[in-house]
Amino acid sequence: MTDPALIWSYLASQPLLWLTATLAAYWVGDALFRLAGRNSVANPVLIAVIILATVIMLSGTSYQTYFEGAQFVHFMLGPATVCLALPLYDNLKRVRRALLPVIASLVVGSVTAIVSALAIGELFGLNEVLLASLAPKSTTAPVAIGIAERIGGQPTLTAALVLLTGIFGAIVVTPLLNALKVRDWRARGFAIGVAAHGIGTARAFQVNETAGAFAGIGMGLNAVLTAIIAPFVLSLFS
Repeated sequence: MTDPALIWSYLASQPLLWLTATLAAYWVGDALFRLAGRNSVANPVLIAVIILATVIMLSGTSYQTYFEGAQFVHFMLGPATVCLALPLYDNLKRVRRALLPVIASLVVGSVTAIVSALAIGELFGLNEVLLASLAPKSTTAPVAIGIAERIGGQPTLTAALVLLTGIFGAIVVTPLLNALKVRDWRARGFAIGVAAHGIGTARAFQVNETAGAFAGIGMGLNAVLTAIIAPFVLSLFS
């Protein structure tokens, strides 16, 4: 097999190629992120998405073919979500001491994320399917996809919206909270965990360990609360 086109066709059909490409793209993104001094604008997930999207587009590879190779990464989202219980357990005493503020900020943050997204969507005339896909966008991907399936949304669209929400949140969180003069690392972390799930939580850990721990708590609790209230809130916009 000496024809480059045939070689590429063969390699593109192999699952290991796209798993390797996914990991390599993130490695490049992380390397550029470090070179940029961990500036939030150089988000490694955003860079990896741009690299992979470019490669897939230029190679003419279908999403189904890519996903067959990269689905191991998708599978690991499940165990990663279960691990959200760890920061909650490790910081249980601190959460108990701030239980009322935690509950209040969780409810306000979760409701605001859903209502604001649906209100903007309805303002632009989105149909019920698109609104259902938009409602859980501030929740971690495995939970958001499950919620979207249950309330009549498109899981693939929800996954894309979750990714965009997380990237945007990770980019703006540090300058925004600095501008608002929020100094408490618990509050900073919890806010980004509720608003921007896993990608935001990863950013919080890069900035401060306490912020990262509370981001994980906010992310996990918001996933549970959103699963409960999203169908009800969506029904108000139907």
